Amino acid sequence: MATASHQGVPAPATPAARDFPSGFLWGTATASYQIEGAAALDGRTPSIWDTYCRTPGKVRNGDTGDTATDHYHRWREDVALMADLGVGAYRFSLAWPRIQPTGSGPANRKGLDFYARLTDELLEKGIQPVATLYHWDLPQELEDAGGWPERATAERFAEYAALAAEALGDRVKTWTTLNEPWCSAFLGYGSGVHAPGRTDDVSALRAAHHLNLGHGLAVQALRDRLPSTAAVSVTLNLHHVRPLTDSPEDVDAARRIDGVANRVFTGPMLRGAYPADVLEDTAHLTDWSFVHDGDVATIHQPLDFLGVNYYSPTLVSATDGTASHGSDGHGASEHSPWTGADKVAFHLTPGTTTAMGWAVDPSGLRDLLLRLKSDFPEIPLMITENGAAFDDYVNPEGEVNDPDRIAYLHGHLSAVHEAIEAGVDVRGYFLWSLLDNFEWGYGYSKRFGAVYVDYPTGKRIPKASAHWYSRVARTSTLPATAGPQH
Repeated sequence: MATASHQGVPAPATPAARDFPSGFLWGTATASYQIEGAAALDGRTPSIWDTYCRTPGKVRNGDTGDTATDHYHRWREDVALMADLGVGAYRFSLAWPRIQPTGSGPANRKGLDFYARLTDELLEKGIQPVATLYHWDLPQELEDAGGWPERATAERFAEYAALAAEALGDRVKTWTTLNEPWCSAFLGYGSGVHAPGRTDDVSALRAAHHLNLGHGLAVQALRDRLPSTAAVSVTLNLHHVRPLTDSPEDVDAARRIDGVANRVFTGPMLRGAYPADVLEDTAHLTDWSFVHDGDVATIHQPLDFLGVNYYSPTLVSATDGTASHGSDGHGASEHSPWTGADKVAFHLTPGTTTAMGWAVDPSGLRDLLLRLKSDFPEIPLMITENGAAFDDYVNPEGEVNDPDRIAYLHGHLSAVHEAIEAGVDVRGYFLWSLLDNFEWGYGYSKRFGAVYVDYPTGKRIPKASAHWYSRVARTSTLPATAGPQH
């Protein structure tokens, strides 16, 4: 029924459902250390996260990934959950220390067999496997040899990529080299709030370069072994950086953070050069002599799409004093992850927040996608992570109602749809995360899952958001509102 206008003022338009393009891929995502458990089973050796979790005071409540959600034993049940959701794809990561326990040498057959069984089950259920080679669980033996600040780690990563491609490349058609190398470099080696917990600016920059180099070498190794129809990508947690004001100082602060958050990766990966201003901003720390001739050409490999992870925007201003540096919501540290951008203050974007304290702002995702279209018009995009943590609980009826998460997802899917309407080539969306899981430095205190996990028993309970997302994925239609659908 139409709504009458009042005193000549047009009535607001009734919200309408929005259809996504034909072939749009709907998926969900996880990471090996966060869900698998079985940390010492079937030849798996410690990763840097196993070691970090055992360092007193690093992880809330002393939690570890030793058991996590026990996906290693419950993978068939978890694939059945995905089939019930109706998703078309599952983005998971391979555990390097499960496949190659020392970080070099031959593959561990039992480790590869686990991922082969998982892949076969996904394919049988009509779910496309999307494999990420690295989601932060570096074999501890490689860290003992110097870790990502050392060039040899990039070379070992390419060898590991080759083993994975040879074993799974006949079935896995979509591959991602790295997940969020910014976190690996700047949280792992800069602020120390992620494994391995080191706090050295130069090591963070060296790690960033060798992650870039590892990406390029891995793309080459994958291309050499995969069918020509396979898709190869990288996933970046690109920060949508906004200045607090339009003052030249705040605008320059945003430029600095954009440089060390985004362009230190997109520059060599997608343009074939490190940005001159990033090199200048960090020249007091290093001369970048660890970048060898030919490195940037190796890094600059053709990609089939760019994975984009987005949760919240970044709001910054200039400051003359000690920086309020934050750490992208991954924990507090007296060491800044923002190498070369010390005199920058971080501010919370106004509005509602998640249980992580992250601002809920879908416009940041839309604006980020529009920027990527402007900067890199030739490369398709995929939303490879988007989601939110809230304080979920099981009610007396045995249900988990999470209207805040549904509202978050509705807002961000609306932003993706707006970007697509504006001409951005977005090919799919992966909800983070399938399951509640080990949330890094926060242990098990934060729940991102569409499926609730009772950690003492391992019981899985799909939340209201899982049922909501299932309807979206099955119909490829976003309902008009985030309210109950019938």
